[in-house]
Amino acid sequence: MTTPSADDARPATAGRAPAPDPSQRDPGRPGGSDPAETAAVQAEVAAAQAEGAAADAEQAAARAEAAFARAPVTAGANGDVPLLRLVGVGKNFGPVRALTDVNLDVPVGQVTALVGDNGAGKSTLIKTIAGIWTQDHGEILWEGKPVRLHSPKDATDLGIATVYQDLALADNLDIVQNMFLGQEPVRHLVLDETTMEKEAKRTLADLSVVTVRSVRQPVGSLSGGQRQAVAVARAVLRQARLVIMDEPTAALGVTQTQVVLDLIRRLKSQGIAVIVISHNLNDVQAVADRVAVLRLGQMVSVGPLAQYDNQSIVDLMTTGTTRRLAAAPAGPPSEQPPGGSSEH
Repeated sequence: MTTPSADDARPATAGRAPAPDPSQRDPGRPGGSDPAETAAVQAEVAAAQAEGAAADAEQAAARAEAAFARAPVTAGANGDVPLLRLVGVGKNFGPVRALTDVNLDVPVGQVTALVGDNGAGKSTLIKTIAGIWTQDHGEILWEGKPVRLHSPKDATDLGIATVYQDLALADNLDIVQNMFLGQEPVRHLVLDETTMEKEAKRTLADLSVVTVRSVRQPVGSLSGGQRQAVAVARAVLRQARLVIMDEPTAALGVTQTQVVLDLIRRLKSQGIAVIVISHNLNDVQAVADRVAVLRLGQMVSVGPLAQYDNQSIVDLMTTGTTRRLAAAPAGPPSEQPPGGSSEH
C-alpha cells in the first residue's frame, strides 16, 4: 500500500490556474466555443444587466414618487401655487354640456367672485368642487396635486366647506348644536356640552360676530345675517381652508348684508380662501379680489377685480365679451378677457 504524497494531499485546485472563461476561449482550439455560442453567452449577460438596471430604475421611481407625495408644494415661477385649480373641467348631463373646459385658480387668502347669468353653470361648478358631482373631463388640483372628489366627504376632508343659500341649518336646534351637528365631542359617554359651548363662543368671537345674544338661542330665532354667520362659523370650526358661499346676501337688508360682507373679509384675514357666488355686483366690488365670469358653461374671463367695472362684468355675462374694461396692468394671457378687447 502506497502512502500518498504531499502533492496528492493538496486540494485538487491548489496551484492550478483558474479555469478560463468560456467566452474567452480561442475558437480555434479544440473544445473552444464557436462565435455563435460566445455571442449567446454575451447576450444573456447583457440581458441580466439590463434587467437589474430596470429594477433599480423602478425602485428609484418609487422612491421619487413617495418623496413627491411627502414634499410640500413650493411656489411656482409666477407666484404661489393656488389652493384650488381647475384645469379643463367639463360636466355633461346626457347630451347637455353644463360645463366646458373650465379653468380657474383659487388662491389662498383671497376672495374669488363667481358671477354669471341664470343657467351659466355656477351651481354645477360649485357642486363639482363640493364633491356632489364628479367631473367628466379635466382635473381638479388641490395644492398642486390632482384629486378626485367622489363625494362631499372627500371635499370636506380636504378642507372645502360649502354654505348653500338655504344654509342647511336646523331651526329647532340652538347655535351650539348646529355648529357641532354630526361631530359632537363625547366625554364619559355623554356629550361634552361645556367644550362645545366654549368652542362655539370662541369661533364666533374670532369672526367678530357680536350680534348674537346667546349661543344657546334657537337658530330659528336668528336674522338672515346671523344665520349666515352660524353657517360660516360651522365651516371654520371644522378647519375649512376654502369656504364657498352661494348667494350669501340674497334677500338680506342693508344692515344684514354688511354683517355678511364683514364676515367674508374676516375669513380672508384668517388666510381662508373664499368663493362667493353673487348676482349683486356692488357686493362683488366690495369684497372680491378676483372675478370669474361664467357664460353658457364656459369661463369667459378671469382676472383681478381692478380689471373690471360693473358694466364690463354685465357685458361678459350677457355677450361673452366687453369693450369697457377698467384700466389695469396687463396680466398673463389667462388673466385677460376673451377677444383681447380692452378699450379704455
